[in-house]
This record gives sequence, C-alpha cells and structure tokens, in this order.
Amino acid sequence: MKRRNFLSAVATAGIATSVFPNTNFMKLNSSKFKISLAQWSLHKAIKSGKLSPLDFAKKARSFDIDGIEFVSGLYTNHTDILKRMSMDNLAKELIKRSDDYGIDNVLIMIDSQGHLATSNKSKMSEAINNHKRWIDFAARIGCKTMRVNLNGEKNKDKWIEYSSKSLTQLCLIAKKDKINIIVENHGGLSSNASYLAKVMKNVNLDNCGTLPDFGNFCVKGSPKNCNEWYDKYVGVEELMPYAHAVSAKSYHFDENGDETTIDFKQMMDIVKKAGYKGYVGIEYEGNKLSEDEGIIATKKLLEKLI
Repeated sequence: MKRRNFLSAVATAGIATSVFPNTNFMKLNSSKFKISLAQWSLHKAIKSGKLSPLDFAKKARSFDIDGIEFVSGLYTNHTDILKRMSMDNLAKELIKRSDDYGIDNVLIMIDSQGHLATSNKSKMSEAINNHKRWIDFAARIGCKTMRVNLNGEKNKDKWIEYSSKSLTQLCLIAKKDKINIIVENHGGLSSNASYLAKVMKNVNLDNCGTLPDFGNFCVKGSPKNCNEWYDKYVGVEELMPYAHAVSAKSYHFDENGDETTIDFKQMMDIVKKAGYKGYVGIEYEGNKLSEDEGIIATKKLLEKLI
C-alpha cells in the first residue's frame, strides 16, 4: 500500500488519531527533502528485546516518518531473526509490514560481510560473494540502495586501489537488479572524505555513490576516543557530489532544540547547495535523551531546516 492510499484508508476508518495520536497523517511533506529513519537509531531497544526489528515500519510510522533504512546486523548479529526464518521469508515479512504502514523501504546498511578493500584476492572474492545475497535481498524488499563498508588495507594508496576494484565489481553485479551501492564514511580511511571521493572517481558508475554521515569523521581511533578527526563540514561537502542518501547523525540537543555537536544548519546548507533532493535519514546516537526522544528531536530540527 502506498503512503497516499494508506492515509486514505486510515482517515476513512476514522482511526488515525486513536492509533497514532502523535501524528498528523493528513499533512503531506511538500519539501523537496523527505525524512527517513535509520534503524540504528533504535538499536538499544532492539538489542534489549524491547522492540522487534520486524516492527521497524510500525515504529517509524508512529513518528510520522515515511521512509526507513534497515541495518542488516539487527537481523543477524544482534538478534536471532535469521536463525528463526529464512531470508526469503524475512523479505516477504518486511515488505508486508512496510506496505501495511505506507512506508518506503529506502536502503539497507550491510555490515560484517568481509573486507572489500583488501589485496587478498580470496578474501575480496569471499566478501563480494557475501554481499551478493544482500543485493538480492535489497531488491526483494524494494530498497533501491545498499550501503557497504570499505574495510581492509591500512595503506592509503592500497586502500583506494582495492576499494575501487571491489566496488566496481559489486556495482556491476548490482546494476542487474537496479540497485545502487553506496559507501558511508564509517571509520578509518573511509572517514577521510578526500580518499573516498577518489574511489568514487575511479569507479565512475552511475549506481555507485556515497552516504555522507554528518558525524562519522574519525580517521584514527574510535568516535568515543578519537585521535584524529577529519573536518566534518569539508567532508560532507566533498562527498555530496556522489550522494545517493544522507545520514543526519545527532547526539545532543540544547533547550532550543539545536544539536550541540554538529551545526545542522551548516550541514543542510551544504546538502542543499549540492542539489540533493532525496531522503535525509535520522540517525540518533546520543545518550542523554531516550532513543524515541532523540529521534523526535532530530526530526523537529530537520523540519525547521528543510
């Protein structure tokens, strides 16, 4: 069921305000941007068992969000979903639930499927084969885009070379299913935006792109204990020409509803300047607000800016 039909059905049944009291279904977003929700924003609830990853679409609808971004690990590593059901049955279930709530399945983020940026031919081949099944899965659940990680080599030049090689192969495979393959700045060398932009130029395929994340620019260490940061505003600007999606990472908010660690206005100005008109995904990773509160705060801030 498409969003428009879903809204009509809810309104006709007269249950919009009783089932979803915090939403305004009849107010469609006329902005050139749409807001989606990254499943990682709910990883604490999912890992604790408070929220089933199968209920992601329902949860997104409770925030009046129209698009969702799946995280593979929340069905494989952090829950036993794929031990209890096949990928085929999971795909059917996710499609049904998204249709039931009028949700667009925007993209899926793939983790822990091997090193794509490695000089070891057998390991690269294994990683590519591991990602193939997720390309098929993305197509079956209606996602047009799949995010991958470029892990492996630690030397800059080798990382660029082998990232370009594996990504080219993966994009050519995905092209048959009309799936975009995108790379997020997700730690290590991938968080150096100039290096990742070089990979994009090398691959030069229309279904290859980036997922600029507002916050993931730690190039040495971890985000909680980072030894070297890449300038986040420069980084997003360098990645936007190749963007197929955007991740609005958020952590903390002040009393005015502004994010205190990232200048969202500056970030969204960069996004607008690039001519981007797709989904902007909420990815809340703070610890002062609950996950629900952080999602709501990020959504309100984005709505002011887009």
